[in-house]
Amino acid sequence: MEAENRSGVSELAERAREALKRRDPARALELLRQAEGVGPSLDVLLDKALALRMLGKLTEAVEALDAALVFDPRSLLALLSKGALLERLGRPRESIFFYKAAIDVAPAGDTLPPGLAAAVATATAAVAKSSETLAAHLAAEVADVRSRFAGESLDRFDESLEIYAGRARAFVQQPLLFHYPRLPAIPFYDRKCFPWLVDLEAASAMIREELIALREHTIKDFVPYIAYPPGMPVNQWVELNHSLKWSSFFLWRNGVRQADACVLCPMTAALLSSLPLADQADHAPTAMFSVLDARTRIPPHTGSTNTRLIVHLPLVLPGPAGFRVGNVSRPWRMGEAWVFDDTIEHEAWNDADEPRTILIFDIWNPFLSEAERSLVSAMMTARKAFEAKG
Repeated sequence: MEAENRSGVSELAERAREALKRRDPARALELLRQAEGVGPSLDVLLDKALALRMLGKLTEAVEALDAALVFDPRSLLALLSKGALLERLGRPRESIFFYKAAIDVAPAGDTLPPGLAAAVATATAAVAKSSETLAAHLAAEVADVRSRFAGESLDRFDESLEIYAGRARAFVQQPLLFHYPRLPAIPFYDRKCFPWLVDLEAASAMIREELIALREHTIKDFVPYIAYPPGMPVNQWVELNHSLKWSSFFLWRNGVRQADACVLCPMTAALLSSLPLADQADHAPTAMFSVLDARTRIPPHTGSTNTRLIVHLPLVLPGPAGFRVGNVSRPWRMGEAWVFDDTIEHEAWNDADEPRTILIFDIWNPFLSEAERSLVSAMMTARKAFEAKG
C-alpha cells in the first residue's frame, strides 16, 4: 500500500509540474492538493507554493513554504522563495532573516544552476542593502553620543557598529598550531605596549643599507617563503608555493640563529638581539627580510600561535602597498613599524611595479607572564619530542 501511495503521489506531482509548465497553476494546485492528501513531501509543497504564487495567493504560498521548511529547514529553494514572498508582501525585515539563512546554506563556488545562482545573488544584494541601511540608521542614532567623545579613539566602536549591522565580519584568533586562552584578539597593538619601537624605527636607514648591500652581493639565500612538499594540500598557496614572488632571507629561523646570515647583516642582527624576541626552542624567534614581488598579493591566512606577535618594519616601498588584519587595513609608511596578531586573518598586497621589502620578526605576546612564557616553551618542546617518536 505504501508503495502504491508513493507511486500515486509521484504521478500526481508529475502531472502538476506539466500543468505548471503550461502556465496552468489552478490545475497544478488541484493536483498538488490531491498529492498532499495522499502523502505530503518537500517537492509537492514547493510546487504548491509556486502554484499559489502564480495565482497571486502570496500568503497561502508562504504557508506552503512554512510546511516545506518543516520537512527540510535547510532547503535552499524554500528559504529563497520565502524571502522573496515576504519582500513582495511588504515585510522586508522578515525577508532578510530567510535570505541570510539561504546564503548560509548555499554551496560555495559555481555549483548552482543559473536560476538558483541568480536568486542567491538577489538575496545577497538584499542583505547587503539592509545592512547598509541599518548601519546608516545606527550611526545617525548614536551621532550625538559619539560627538561627546570626539577626542577619543573610537575605531573599535566603529568596527563594532559595522559588525552589528552585518556590514563586516567578526574576526577571531585562528592559530594553526596552538591557542593560548584568554589573550585578547587585537589586530594591531597599541604602540605604547612596545616603547622599543622608537629605537627600531630610528635604525631603519641602517637596516636598509645592510639589506641593499645584501641584495647586491647575494640573491641565492633569498628563498620562497611558501614551500610545501609534494603531496601536501597547498590550499590558497598554489600561486606562491615554491615561488620567489614572495621570498625571505632568514636571520633567525624557528628559534635558530642563522650565523652566516647574521655575519652579512651584523648591525641588524645586533639590534634584533637587543629586542624582546620570542624565545622558544625549535619554534621562535623567526626574523627575516621579506620581499613581495611587484603586482603580487599574499592571500588571507593565519599564523601558528597567539603566544607571540609579529613586528613589521618597512624598508623598501616603491609604490602603493597595503596590509589588512581582520577588518583593519593600513598602508605601510617608511620609518613606521607596527605589531599585530597574525592568528587573526590577514593579507598583504604590493601594487607597485617594483618589489616591496620589510623586516619581519616575532616577539612574545605582552599579556603572557614570565612563568607562562617558560611553561609554553617547555610544553611546545615536549610536544615536538612526542611527535618525533612516531
